[in-house]
Amino acid sequence: MKLGARILKTGIAITLALFLATLLELPSAAFAGISAIFAIQPTIYRSYLSIIEQVQANVIGAALAIGFGLMFGSHPLVIGLTAIIVIAINLKLRAETTIPVALVTVIAILESPGDNFTEVALIRFFTVLLGVLAAFIVNMVFLPPKYETKLYNKVSTNTEEIIKWVRINLRQASEHNVLKDDIEKLKEQMIKLDQLYLHYKEERNYFKRESYAKSRKLVLFRQMIVTTNRALDTLKKLHRLENELHHMPEDFQKLLKNELDYLLYIHEESLLRFIGKTKTHPSQELTDEGKFNKQQLVNYFMNYHDEEDPSCFYHLLPLISTIIDYSEQLEHLDTLMYSFQNYHKQDNEVKITEEE
Repeated sequence: MKLGARILKTGIAITLALFLATLLELPSAAFAGISAIFAIQPTIYRSYLSIIEQVQANVIGAALAIGFGLMFGSHPLVIGLTAIIVIAINLKLRAETTIPVALVTVIAILESPGDNFTEVALIRFFTVLLGVLAAFIVNMVFLPPKYETKLYNKVSTNTEEIIKWVRINLRQASEHNVLKDDIEKLKEQMIKLDQLYLHYKEERNYFKRESYAKSRKLVLFRQMIVTTNRALDTLKKLHRLENELHHMPEDFQKLLKNELDYLLYIHEESLLRFIGKTKTHPSQELTDEGKFNKQQLVNYFMNYHDEEDPSCFYHLLPLISTIIDYSEQLEHLDTLMYSFQNYHKQDNEVKITEEE
């Protein structure tokens, strides 16, 4: 089992929170460790936003807990009522993610002894805040997420898997049910890829020069994801229409395989070119002579007519459209890649490292 960065960061945050609480001789140090768990975030920018929201939620929880505790005591019904009000206020403020820490604060305070209630309540309030602060420090310092590397590796992995299946399917060597299951898994992986892209987009740069470079990379990564989605669309249609394709003339099947093989090659080459593993070449149309021949593919298909089974023509029309869309997205990716690698070269440094 591989331990992810967030798992390690959570453990470090709990340790740091408990250590600081012990060092400051705060009673009930466990509350610091508990609050640290809820404050860990996947990105540094989100951690910055989180600490502001967590402090706000803790102040609300502490103020209500102290007020209700002084008026009604620490009866379980009082704790439950206070928790309901705290949840309602946080929902009203659209701060749903801070509810767990606010409730920890409520319980920590209302569970305080009765004789010196206010003093102990304030100490426990600061103990909970200490845990939030510990988590923020860990988010900033320990194991900062390398989203550029993660994003590229995820795009590359998904693309390689899709391309592999397209090639197998074109040669009529795929098992229908196995491919069907893998397509569903690939859909899920593309959803996770979109989430990873959002995390990368959220990360802030502190220098204007880095910010401009990041903006250009965001455009390029977005197009990589769009292009990979078009490759997946092509695979889905090839899988769904494999029976219709099998009944097409052999010349058409060969033409389709050759044209798609070239698009798949270009797709693989563009990902390697992004990290400097292949040569940069002038951006050219993918439809140049000797390359992807959109016109030939469309003309052959439009001239095909089977009087015995005309429905085959209409069923395959979406596949041809999807392949053309895939080629156009690849062409756009090629243009963006050329521009990225030939202008602002020093700013556009790609920081891709080996996966840990």
